[in-house]
Amino acid sequence: MNISVVIPNFNGRDLLEKHLPSVILALEKNDEIIVVDDASTDDSMSYLSKNYPRVKIVKNNENKRYADTCNNGIEQAKNEFILLLNNDVSPNANVKAYLLPHFKDIDIFAVGCLEHAPSGQISGKSTGRFSRGMFMHNRAQNFQPGRTMWATGGSMMVRKSYWQLIGGMDNLYRPAYYEDIDISYRAWKHGWFVLFEPKAFVVHGHESTNSTVFGKEVMDVMSYKNSFLFLWKNVTDPQIFLSHLLWLPYHLIVGGWRSRGRIILGFCQALLQMHEVVEKRKKVSPLWSLSDGAVIKKVRT
Repeated sequence: MNISVVIPNFNGRDLLEKHLPSVILALEKNDEIIVVDDASTDDSMSYLSKNYPRVKIVKNNENKRYADTCNNGIEQAKNEFILLLNNDVSPNANVKAYLLPHFKDIDIFAVGCLEHAPSGQISGKSTGRFSRGMFMHNRAQNFQPGRTMWATGGSMMVRKSYWQLIGGMDNLYRPAYYEDIDISYRAWKHGWFVLFEPKAFVVHGHESTNSTVFGKEVMDVMSYKNSFLFLWKNVTDPQIFLSHLLWLPYHLIVGGWRSRGRIILGFCQALLQMHEVVEKRKKVSPLWSLSDGAVIKKVRT
């Protein structure tokens, strides 16, 4: 069965040169490769045109950031099963063979890969829970195959028709972070499954431009902002939401001091997007069949 590979790119000419050969080695002749360029200012696209005529190039007319760039590529893909890879990821040659069989089950939305970092750390499987009124997500303690809270956006295979049905990644979290957590969580609430397959492993260089473009402080604020947006948009269990409201002063006061004000700034930025949260919540909530508590229980089963 043929698949499509979608790779978002922004000023990643060197990354494409480094990692794209491994992508090609992992594919069959008739598999499709799409690089979605997010208005790069380097020579990424001329490099691809010259050296990889097989690659289909999709260009954003303006910088749209991660969620819209991924959605654009998946919309353009001709195959039902999409391998979404960051441009700093090199997949193992057998990754496709280990991911595709899971989709024989029609309830599978996505399957994530085992990621190896150059430091030796592994990731790709996750857990989640609600604690002190916030959604807490962590790397799993074991990396056995099975259910995962979310599939990492840098290396996961998804079913295109399901992706489109629930609206794809949400640009609510712009410029970055939480997009993969959000779409996986919405898939769980819809009643689908998100799995982890350790035999499908990739090397993730973590060479993306976010840290260079934004800096650590801004990235921390973005993470706090998006943690609030995620909860306000997706949580429907009254008890969890009440807990969030009761714990909020603690997080802003104690957490504000510990984070040097970054969580407060993130909260204020999230409030500025409240109108979007309300509209998006109205749009996606009719698709949900599971409560938040049921999702957490289902992932842990």
